[in-house]
Amino acid sequence: MSPDPITIAWWLLPLLMALLTGAMGGVVGPLLVVRRRVLHSNLIAHAVLPGVALAMAAGIDPLLGGLASGLSVTWLAERLSSRHLLEDTGQEVVANTLLAASLGLGVLLIQALDGDVDLNSLLFGDLLTVGPVELLRAGIALGMLLVLVRSRYKHLVFLAMDPEGAAAAGLPVKRLQQLLSLATTLVIVSGMAAVGLILSIALYGAPALIGMRTSTSLAGAMARSAIIGVTVTVGGFWLAMLVNSPPGPVIACLCVPLLLVSSASLHRGVR
Repeated sequence: MSPDPITIAWWLLPLLMALLTGAMGGVVGPLLVVRRRVLHSNLIAHAVLPGVALAMAAGIDPLLGGLASGLSVTWLAERLSSRHLLEDTGQEVVANTLLAASLGLGVLLIQALDGDVDLNSLLFGDLLTVGPVELLRAGIALGMLLVLVRSRYKHLVFLAMDPEGAAAAGLPVKRLQQLLSLATTLVIVSGMAAVGLILSIALYGAPALIGMRTSTSLAGAMARSAIIGVTVTVGGFWLAMLVNSPPGPVIACLCVPLLLVSSASLHRGVR
């Protein structure tokens, strides 16, 4: 007896979404880590919430709303940091303040929409509700990310290794940073069905650490990180099914052993 197509779609679409989300996180993660933009990506993850909520309530593609609010808050953070608070501590204060304000505004908007938007799904994901539209959006985002890396790889490596040298060499540093912010926003919004907006940062940080410690190039780190990310998301999905739990939180929790492995390998290397 052949499997029911509806049954196949029930687990196949979430599985494919988990795979794409893990790959996206693995590719963008090393870029964020080497550029020390992990806090920046966390800001974006919170900043997209108001735009996504408004877009979903209005029947618009949430990607458009997320891009608008995410990039707007990112622009505001960079303006405030460059104009008034040049030191690292000041930049952290600006980022964390805007992060909290974005989350607060998103929650207020969702409450004002009176149930039109599911806050839990936005924050923590819901793989079991993934449909062809979410899958297509994630595929397009991954494709655009790969095109960016392919077309700007040498510039991204230069920027990651020596930002001052890249600027002195005449590279469009500001434009590259904007492209990286755009790519990060695309990845976060496209993967929110799998791990949500708040839990996404674990997937974009932990696999990158392992990938970077076992690679000698940025491309190698991206490839290894993507493999690890896919393993975590797909494994988290199946584990969540076994224990009857939401996949997003399970995937985020599985990232913790990666940190332990990274710490243990680093400790052995020092000894």
